[in-house]
Amino acid sequence: MRPLLEVLQGLGAPRVLVVGDLILDRYLTGVVERISPEAPIQVLRVESETERIGGAGAVAVYLAVLGARPVLVGLLGEDAAARRVTELARAQGVDLRAAAEAGRRTSVKTRHLARSHSTAQQVLRVDEETVDGVGPAARARLEGLLTEALGTAELVLVNDYGKGLLAPDLLAWLLRAARARGLPVLVDPYKGSEFSRYRGATGLTPNRPEAEAATGVAVADLAGAEAAATRLIEALDLDFALVTLDREGMWLKSRGAPGLHLPTTPREVFDVTGAGDMVLAVLGLALAAGAGLAEAAALANVAAGLEVERVGAVPIRRDEIAARLALAGDARRAKLVGREEVAALAARHRAAGRRIVFTNGCFDLLHAGHVRYLAAARAEGEVLVVGVNDDAGVARLKGPERPLNTLGDRLEVLAALACVDHLVVFSEDTPAALIADLAPDVLVKGADWREKGVVGRDLVEARGGRVVLVDLFEGRSTTGLVDRIRGR
Repeated sequence: MRPLLEVLQGLGAPRVLVVGDLILDRYLTGVVERISPEAPIQVLRVESETERIGGAGAVAVYLAVLGARPVLVGLLGEDAAARRVTELARAQGVDLRAAAEAGRRTSVKTRHLARSHSTAQQVLRVDEETVDGVGPAARARLEGLLTEALGTAELVLVNDYGKGLLAPDLLAWLLRAARARGLPVLVDPYKGSEFSRYRGATGLTPNRPEAEAATGVAVADLAGAEAAATRLIEALDLDFALVTLDREGMWLKSRGAPGLHLPTTPREVFDVTGAGDMVLAVLGLALAAGAGLAEAAALANVAAGLEVERVGAVPIRRDEIAARLALAGDARRAKLVGREEVAALAARHRAAGRRIVFTNGCFDLLHAGHVRYLAAARAEGEVLVVGVNDDAGVARLKGPERPLNTLGDRLEVLAALACVDHLVVFSEDTPAALIADLAPDVLVKGADWREKGVVGRDLVEARGGRVVLVDLFEGRSTTGLVDRIRGR
């Protein structure tokens, strides 16, 4: 398998057909400060409202943001929600070709989220929809739209949410039509459906409960995942099955080949909404661009990990996947962030509602004063980003005999501290440019900077952020240690 960064860089812009149920996702976010006097329920004071395309539309949006050329075919009603879905698709660069059916209610999911200081959690979801089958006029229109779209597609993604569009007869027609053109078809199945309807697809991407329900095999461990995936391949005439295993990552099984475990990395899970759609989008994009199946699944695993760190179904960009891939490896690399990745890193944490804290220094000889200082900085928020002067910068600031420890050694020691979340190296004499890119919520410096003036204070406070000065641990300093070692 090639390095995943190389695979990611070669994805190009394939044309992918997405077929499935269209949903308008609404998010009402606010705070809960009291219980209603009318009933024992929370009162959500709404502060913001956002709308996104859900269902198969989310897959198409993910593809567009990732650089593909998605064509989206689905079914809508003739109502305000349908018009809003159309507007959102156009704004996101998705080529939407939807059949309209009079009397059908476009699916709308409204999620109510209560925000705390760190993130927002769902407290209620309200669904408005029609899930009846498709009428003959709309069915004929859909077949025409699909026939036209299949003529230019390089791969087909089917996203089944059980809203009535993908009835067994229409799905069978689509699978035959795609196979006649030599197009792979990947299906994200609906949990409540009879999986025999997906017979003849190229690949299936069920999650653990879906695989268990469809096969009767308990997927409690990797052996169970192998058994369930094998049964799906045999029963449905698939080329492969990719079973997503939440905290355990994924299990990829190809016909006639050993299974492959794609482990996940420890991460904070805020919301699993959209994770399955992200897997389908990245898997389809990579396969359409010519990547190998294992390469495509590995990229999808990384992207799904990024998705669950966000609240709601939020698109992931290629540069964000590249940044996560660059962090894979040992403890130092797992926390080291390139300067070009800082803005994407900040956006990811900010989307998850986390307060970003920044501080900087040389950290030449790490001592107890440093450790206490960094722990105090971390306590000011949910994420601590530490800027570290490179070797040339330390020499300019401290003199030609410094640093005593090279940059690589300094990063490795800092990375071992649990309170440090990310490390960024900078070569300038001050971290002003880095602070501008990161836009932290809190800027922390030692109390000795009170009279000298804190670099970046104006940038942080202009955004409504805070500057915190931490008292130093008396008698601990790198200069003092150096003098003692040298007998001064």
